[in-house]
Amino acid sequence: MNNKKIVFVGLSGGVDSGTSAAILKERGYGVVGVFIKIWQPEFIECTWREDRLDAIRIAASLDIPFREIDLSHEYKKEVVDSMVSDYERGITPNPDILCNEKIKFGVFAQWAFDHGADLIATGHYARTATIDGKTALLRGADTEKDQSYFLYRIGERELARTLFPIGDLCKSQVRERARTFGLPVAQKPDSQGLCFVGDVSMRDFLARYITLKEGTVLDTKGNKIGTHDGAVLYTIGQRHGFTVNGAEARKGIHYVVKLSIEDNTIMVSLDRGAAAVGKADLSDLHWISEVPRPSLHTHAQSRYREKPFAITVHSSDDRFTAVFDEPHLISPGQSLVLYDGERVLGGGVIEMSH
Repeated sequence: MNNKKIVFVGLSGGVDSGTSAAILKERGYGVVGVFIKIWQPEFIECTWREDRLDAIRIAASLDIPFREIDLSHEYKKEVVDSMVSDYERGITPNPDILCNEKIKFGVFAQWAFDHGADLIATGHYARTATIDGKTALLRGADTEKDQSYFLYRIGERELARTLFPIGDLCKSQVRERARTFGLPVAQKPDSQGLCFVGDVSMRDFLARYITLKEGTVLDTKGNKIGTHDGAVLYTIGQRHGFTVNGAEARKGIHYVVKLSIEDNTIMVSLDRGAAAVGKADLSDLHWISEVPRPSLHTHAQSRYREKPFAITVHSSDDRFTAVFDEPHLISPGQSLVLYDGERVLGGGVIEMSH
């Protein structure tokens, strides 16, 4: 009788997920490799066919079963449509976070458990640990690759049935293990950005779904100093993608510090810190274990790879406000993820600043 635990590993065709599958097989699990097909528009050349072939090669080299699931419809609805809608409203979303919550640890996880999996695994640089009897999400050991920021919306129940086999490794160690395992993707370069956007700019992608109209660039005094491609394309702190005229351009690099979707204008400043705020309202809160006490002093990140900064989260009547110890640059639509040391507590979407 075979008592091996069955793990369905999301095989993207890359070195991280491939090495994860190899490590799990080495540890004695019954490993099944699964390629998840996501949506891609017809006007973009995406590498999914090559990635699928690489996933098949990985499964073959490890002598593990290979399966695939087409989540194109779910991905289009839950990730792409949501992203476009947010841009239309003038906020900058984070589709990677949505993909993890809705697709990988949502539809895929449920499908895997329905089809015989005891556990699922991915090639994320993150870790789990049991703390006070509950499954906690921790940062990956490689500080340069740590992906816990993108995983804060996973529930504790899902985390308890999830493995992150490379969470304790650095990228260089993953490459080394891949070579040792003889994986055909050991030297494959890391993928860049979102597959469905491919090699085109976000501007060209969004132009297919949103009517973009050229608008005015203003300085902080309200003077017209340039033009831009459409206010929905920009985010606070951005330093490119718009034109500043003549003498003003020669003064130095300008940063977006304010934008108005209604007026289709963006305001720029030579001082990036001009957009820094002292607090922000949070919506769509998600806590991995329990909801913290009404006033929580901890650290947070409002962007991937950002240095954590000190904040206090106040809650009242289901409303949450983050107060920063020092003014900070944030963008509505992005996630503010809360950490207690290496442990991810949860987080929310930045709703508005003051």
